[in-house]
Amino acid sequence: MKRQKRNQPERAFNRGYQAGAGGRSRTLCPHDTGESRQHWLNGWREGREDHWNGYNSFAKAQKITNL
Repeated sequence: MKRQKRNQPERAFNRGYQAGAGGRSRTLCPHDTGESRQHWLNGWREGREDHWNGYNSFAKAQKITNL
């Protein structure tokens, strides 16, 4: 838990990936500006691509843990 709190860019990327993989819109990004927003959007793009390519929920979960 503490590791997640210390590494904000990684956490933003993972949250963005989950949003994109779930098919949600990128307008739901919780960050207004800055580095966290860029990491969130990069994760969202990657998650969205995996969603379009048909990855199932198990493959998405495995990818998150490997990142």
